[in-house]
Amino acid sequence: MKDVALTLVKEALVVADPYKAVRNSVKVLENKIIVEGKEFPIEGDIYVLAFGKAACEMARAIEEIVDVKDGIAVTKYGYGKPLKKIKVIEAGHPIPDENSIKGGEEGLKLLEKVGEKDIVFILISGGGSALFEVPEDGISLEDLKKTNDLLIKSGATIHEINTVRKHISKVKGGKLAKRIKGTGIALIISDVVGDNLEAIASGPTVKDPTTFEDAKRILEIYGIWNEVPESVRNIIEKGLRGEIEETLKEDLPNIYNFLIASNTKSCEAIVEKARKMGFDAYIMTTVLEGEAREAGIFIGSIAREIWERERPFKPPVVLVFGGETTVTIKGKGGRGGPNQEIALSASRKIRGMEAVIVAFDTDGTDGPTDAAGGIVDGYTYDKLREAGIDVEKTLFEHNAYEALKKVGALLFTGPTGTNVNSIVIVIVKKTSTD
Repeated sequence: MKDVALTLVKEALVVADPYKAVRNSVKVLENKIIVEGKEFPIEGDIYVLAFGKAACEMARAIEEIVDVKDGIAVTKYGYGKPLKKIKVIEAGHPIPDENSIKGGEEGLKLLEKVGEKDIVFILISGGGSALFEVPEDGISLEDLKKTNDLLIKSGATIHEINTVRKHISKVKGGKLAKRIKGTGIALIISDVVGDNLEAIASGPTVKDPTTFEDAKRILEIYGIWNEVPESVRNIIEKGLRGEIEETLKEDLPNIYNFLIASNTKSCEAIVEKARKMGFDAYIMTTVLEGEAREAGIFIGSIAREIWERERPFKPPVVLVFGGETTVTIKGKGGRGGPNQEIALSASRKIRGMEAVIVAFDTDGTDGPTDAAGGIVDGYTYDKLREAGIDVEKTLFEHNAYEALKKVGALLFTGPTGTNVNSIVIVIVKKTSTD
């Protein structure tokens, strides 16, 4: 069953691979570019603007498919790869730095070259919000960092944080799309639960429903309006007076957005592969959130219900959960990540069962560790006990990595070059009465 689980993990990563996702989505036939069935005649030059952790792999694929005139790819430090005609810039993530702004400014200069008959591919992947940035006039990098820090510490949701970010940037909230004179083809890899295009890299090519009023209200609600830099307040007040244009409010006829890889697509691929291998298989959710160890109990409980009572499904069965859980650390904390905690926590529920649960982060690094996640079966809990490990204490101390390592239950994929959040795969082979 572990071999089956690992085969399904590989399938999920193949579908999420940025290079393969672009190659599978974009074709050239005669003098036309075809993207997922939509045809674009080639009448001028082709440009590329890529930003995010997968920028180089996505750009490499485009260079192999079409003749690129010029391009910029902005990616995280250590993620850069040489490209033929596309300039690579490495920048800061998750905190933007000078190179993030350099990448943003060079990206805007590139768009000035794009004429009405030209095509520009906008390649967007996780991390793009920090890696590609141009603040509104008067806002410095330090002002930007301070505002982000205040927002994160305020308790604001990611949607609220993005609302403010979009209104102090020249490229977020559809503002990038406004600068494209030719045809813009955005190929997007989602690292956001629910795959909301407005949230991925702060939605540079899609319309945005939020306003300057929303941005100010959020800063006031969380009590940081007077704490954010004066330059930020000035921009928002200018926006309220109509002196600065709002974020994009309607779809543009020359901009086309395609979601080419996501958690949902990877989960669907797992189900398809599992069914070909002879299992019944189902997606339970692609929006799993919450505390990781609680999610482990929940997922393990479903597996046990199937094993003991054959409901809601009869085994052999494969269940797939996608999303992004969190770990709330109180005190010092140990070593691990949310997927390792899910696996360790679930091991308690599947003790003695003929079942396997694998939980992994698709980028290959779960939390600040070198493991992608954990893989446990009906024997794992007893092995942990025999090794002298108190599972409850380990979960409380958030030290799942060391516990799983001792019993050979860590999953290593190495860096995958992509990120479509996390996936949990459950396999129940038999019932308790078999």
